[in-house]
Order: sequence, then C-alpha cells, then structure tokens
Amino acid sequence: MAFKEKLLTVLPPIEVAGRHIKRYHVTADPAGIAPEVEKAAYAILPQLLPEPDGTPPATFVVLHRGGDTGAYLNAYSWVWDNVLHFRGASAGQPVLGCPDEDPTHFIRPDLPWIGCVWELPPIQHERDAWVRHLLAPEVPDLKAYLTDTLSEGTTGDRS
Repeated sequence: MAFKEKLLTVLPPIEVAGRHIKRYHVTADPAGIAPEVEKAAYAILPQLLPEPDGTPPATFVVLHRGGDTGAYLNAYSWVWDNVLHFRGASAGQPVLGCPDEDPTHFIRPDLPWIGCVWELPPIQHERDAWVRHLLAPEVPDLKAYLTDTLSEGTTGDRS
C-alpha cells in the first residue's frame, strides 16, 4: 500500500485538569473523528498530563484515528520551562496491548514511542510557537500561544 498523507484538523483549545489543551485531529476520513472516539480519548487525557511545575500549564494533543481499528491520543505537555513531556494512549490496537479492537477503549501502553509520521507535524510548529510566545518575549503570552496553531490541511507538504 502506498503512503498517503492524512487530514489534519485544528479544534478550539479546552481546559483539562488546570491545563490549556491545544487540539489537533488526524484522520483519513473527511467526516473527522467519530464523537464517541473523541469523547473516550478526552476522558483518559487527565491521566496523560504531568503535575504542575510552575511552567505555564499548556499541552497540545494529537488525536489520530487510524485506517483500521486503532485510535491514538498523544499528549505533549510543556514542563520545566522548555521541555516537552509525552504520554500517550491507544485504543482498538491489540498489537499495542489493547484488550480488544474497540476504538473507544483507551489504555496507556508503556512504550517509548512519541508518534507516527502522521502525528508528528504539529511538534515543530508547537516548538516554534512556544519560543515565539513564551520564551523569547520579555513578557510571556500564554494566550497568544494558545491561538497560534498549525494550519489545517494535510499532515504533509508544509514547506
């Protein structure tokens, strides 16, 4: 099967467990991610977030619905001023230790993986946005960071 980029959608930020969450969704389906999968993913999100450490409480997530039974939630949180903390959850993917093929039954696999090729594009943008709005200015601007998102489109061809 030939590689094909997927669709990337940006949703408005939400607040979870005291953290501001920027949201990216990735799927091949133009209809987007099914509401029940999204609801289940965001229900496990608090378990993926680090404890507060004085860094502005910001996280960005990538919710990816695979082309099979899998669904994946990657939570990237800013900690220690300029470090990206990662935790992920998976559903419907027995190869990753999921107990079944239900895309709403999320677990936290203990794997050192940070994302697949379709899930990685937001990382560079978020790094640059963090520097632009929190690290470089004399007065950090969390609100500006939260509104600075990668543009919608596909997961590739961003040059």
